[in-house]
Amino acid sequence: MSSDLRKEYTRVVWLRYQNANKRRKGLILDEFCATRGISRKYAIRLFHRVPTHFKARPGRKKLFSDQAVYHLRKLWLLMNQMNSKRLKEALPFWLCFYVASAEVKAELLLMSHSTIDRKLAPFRSKVMRRLRSGTKPGRLLKTIIPIRPFDYEIKQPGYVEADTVAHCGGSLAGEFIWSLTFTDIFSGWTENRATWGKGSAGVLNGIREIEAVIPFSILGFNCDNGSEFLNYPLIEYMGPEGEKKRPQCLMTRSRAYKKNDNAHVEQKNWTHVREMFGYDRFSNLAQVELMNRIYRDEHSLLHNFFYPQMKLKTKLRVGSRYKRTYTTPKTPYQRILECEHVPQQAKDKLTALFRTLNPFRLRKQMQQKLKDFYKAQNPNTDQKEKEAA
Repeated sequence: MSSDLRKEYTRVVWLRYQNANKRRKGLILDEFCATRGISRKYAIRLFHRVPTHFKARPGRKKLFSDQAVYHLRKLWLLMNQMNSKRLKEALPFWLCFYVASAEVKAELLLMSHSTIDRKLAPFRSKVMRRLRSGTKPGRLLKTIIPIRPFDYEIKQPGYVEADTVAHCGGSLAGEFIWSLTFTDIFSGWTENRATWGKGSAGVLNGIREIEAVIPFSILGFNCDNGSEFLNYPLIEYMGPEGEKKRPQCLMTRSRAYKKNDNAHVEQKNWTHVREMFGYDRFSNLAQVELMNRIYRDEHSLLHNFFYPQMKLKTKLRVGSRYKRTYTTPKTPYQRILECEHVPQQAKDKLTALFRTLNPFRLRKQMQQKLKDFYKAQNPNTDQKEKEAA
């Protein structure tokens, strides 16, 4: 009898021995001694030990079941692959609409952000970021618009940064779609609109539409040095002679080649535009309205009501490195509700809207619209699929 076979036989007989009465144990011992060719006393000593196969796993017991980890992975993908700290704060909102057992939901809410990182480590996907810029300087109006990046210790909404993203596919030649990104520094509230080209009329119409839906008034407008912003129509719109009859011109601009002056909107160009639409070239005019429906109807509601954002609290240089401390992640909607400078009427309107929203339904609707969008991008796809079938 081989060593492995002896161990397996001993385990099987050990189980029978533990569940037997006194008379039966004697018979089992006789059988075991005859089969193994060992003395009765040695067999009794073997049966008083716990076989290695039945010993408890060393270390701490598992706190979270495999089912909870499975649902965590599924939620992480559905929630746009948030980092662990944002995911931890967003889970209470999303779990209200998620179909799972009460035990699984309780386990997910108990997970810390470090536990979430450990459980998701095998599943994380690495996304390579490619950078392109379509900014061309608007030199003529630089003397009119002052260089004045915002003080980031802003305590109320209304101070916004704006930028554009080129959907050019690697070549800036010809006409194609641009995305306008509009971000509030205090709350992180972000709106996007698509325009055909980046002419002053299209960008101004996008800004006008965005200002009509944001829950606060614009108190300051900071942009880069691109010609889509440094033009007379936009300066007039932001000034005392514009449609809003503002008391003074609100426009300022960042320093040339200093992206940190517009850091808030630069990061939203990635999270709100590139992560969804990538780097393809969109040169079909019909796609502008399809893209705006996505931005306006689902994308804005998901990011502003259900995606928490972290804000930098302190930044300390220690040797050659920086030690950064962040605030507790909150959604733009939560920051608006907590701000005393926002009128109660605007807060009540946002709360009423929030109660009608379901993040999973919004995400499903957005995915369907994205399919329609890419069908317009590749109109021959359906025909090829039918021929292949």
